[in-house]
Amino acid sequence: MKTVVIQVLIKDDNHNMQEDQENNVIVVTWDFTQVSEYALAHAVKLAKIMNYEIKLLHIVKAGVSDYVIEKAEEQLLIVSKKTYGETGVVCSVVIQKGNLFSAISDYASQTNTQLVVMGTHGIKGAQKLFGSKALKVLTGSNAPFIVVQSMPDQNAKIASVVFPIDFKSENKEKVQWAIYAGRNFSSKVYLFKSPVMDSDLQKKVNANLNFAIRFLKQNDIEYEIFTASKSSDFAGETIRFAEQMKADLIIVTTTKDITQFDYIFGADEQTIIANSAQIPVMCMNPMLRYARVGQFMYG
Repeated sequence: MKTVVIQVLIKDDNHNMQEDQENNVIVVTWDFTQVSEYALAHAVKLAKIMNYEIKLLHIVKAGVSDYVIEKAEEQLLIVSKKTYGETGVVCSVVIQKGNLFSAISDYASQTNTQLVVMGTHGIKGAQKLFGSKALKVLTGSNAPFIVVQSMPDQNAKIASVVFPIDFKSENKEKVQWAIYAGRNFSSKVYLFKSPVMDSDLQKKVNANLNFAIRFLKQNDIEYEIFTASKSSDFAGETIRFAEQMKADLIIVTTTKDITQFDYIFGADEQTIIANSAQIPVMCMNPMLRYARVGQFMYG
């Protein structure tokens, strides 16, 4: 029988985590709410396919008492042991001190985490005025986040991936994950193109489309191309298209140099993350990552 060591690390926001390499780990953000359970269920499904382990990451405010940390540790260990017992997926624990909106992305970046899965309640109440908490948490991370709103169907595959394409150069950074999905989950990629009228922007859209097609072809990933009917509500059309295709995942990038204005008035990715169909969304920050993954993308 496999021996399982459940590791509990308690770190403050000044801890140097460069030595902790999470290359084969899916980090799950855990706040003891139902959406955390959704995130863990999605992570378990992915971990079984990818042969990864899971790390539950819980954030506490700096200065909290030892008692609060000990109680959190006790509860997290219960979740960790239960997860292994029921699924066979190794699940360890990290308690991180710091600010919620920076500690998660800092941990993911500093440990070279490959993937973070996070649950969200969508956009409710004051978030409609001040922006999605989920978007604020993932902004700044080097690692992609999968944001979920409901339980997954454990028997369903990640068969359908929607890949919206507009004129932004950040589109290229999503391609490696479309390839990853195609290779590991046998996913079909639906390239959904924005129908811009401006000729210069149209050239950029087509350049991004051709870039994606080139690498999908080279990696033998099945794909199909569709064009939205109007660009004025591209986020809304993307969601409706994803529903129509029964998408299992939508891949987006965040707005580069996002501001409070974007949070308040709704960046496209904020609308897509909180989609009413509750389709999981993979969201990554524009880090020019694609420039460093030539070997991966060429296969």
